[in-house]
Amino acid sequence: MISYVLFPIGIYLLLKGADWLVDGASAFAKKFGVPTLVIGLTIVAFGTSMPELVVNITSAISGSSDIAFGNIIGSNVANILLILGVTASIVSLKVAHSTTWKEIPFSFLAVIALLIFSNTGLLDTVAGGSILRSNGLILLLFFAIFLIYVFELARRSKASFEDENIKIQKLSPGMIFLMIMGGLVLLYFGGKWTVNGAVSFARLFGLSEYLISLTVVAVGTSLPELLTSVVAAQKGNADIAIGNIVGSNIFNIFWILGITATVRPLPLPQFANIDLWILAAITGIFFAFMFIGRRYELDRWQGVLFLLMYAAYLGYIILR
Repeated sequence: MISYVLFPIGIYLLLKGADWLVDGASAFAKKFGVPTLVIGLTIVAFGTSMPELVVNITSAISGSSDIAFGNIIGSNVANILLILGVTASIVSLKVAHSTTWKEIPFSFLAVIALLIFSNTGLLDTVAGGSILRSNGLILLLFFAIFLIYVFELARRSKASFEDENIKIQKLSPGMIFLMIMGGLVLLYFGGKWTVNGAVSFARLFGLSEYLISLTVVAVGTSLPELLTSVVAAQKGNADIAIGNIVGSNIFNIFWILGITATVRPLPLPQFANIDLWILAAITGIFFAFMFIGRRYELDRWQGVLFLLMYAAYLGYIILR
């Protein structure tokens, strides 16, 4: 019974812990003269992905690999169909040229790489259909290449290294220490309670851990991206709204799944291969939408269509 109560508390602690960690680490970096833009590209970007990372590592260590895999696929599907759907339904989103031709294709590459590793494993009697440690290391290598691209893009940009969209609190050294340590503690307990709660709910309702992670856990850990994108869109910062989602999808596969598979090889859950193909198709549709209607813009009708597609996807995975 206690697991069911701790499950929503765990998700809340994940979100709050990531928030404290980002604020504390950002204030620490600013105190040592690190440019705001660099903080945004590193600490803030990594911080919004911390809930997924903590859930994945916790589930991998505890042997619940279905949760680790489902969390990533579910988060990426929700990022495009749910979060971009909600955001674009509020206001049409103009997409930068570099995002259309570089970051979106890079996120598509991430899905294709994962598909290749998944299907290669199915042909290997030793791997038995798993994402191996060697695959995890390759994913991390791709992530390093992506980081190099991001920093080079920032260096060449005419934008100031003081980004007004990123607000950093001025904190005392003692408060910085408390926020960083407090954030880590909240992330630890949040991850543990979320995973334990997901397992308990799956057993209670006779559902698979993969289905629970693909839906409830994935949406719960994606809340930072949802809040960030909606607020950014309302303020007219479409680049942040789109970049936040595309970057998160790349982070989820190359960084989070790369680290998780390196910690422990991940056996493929049932239906995971189908969901990967669906994610690839969704990413392809997202790219195609950049040339349908107004060029390099996600229109409101496309946002509504994304929401309808997400509802259809939820219906499909629940009924199958």
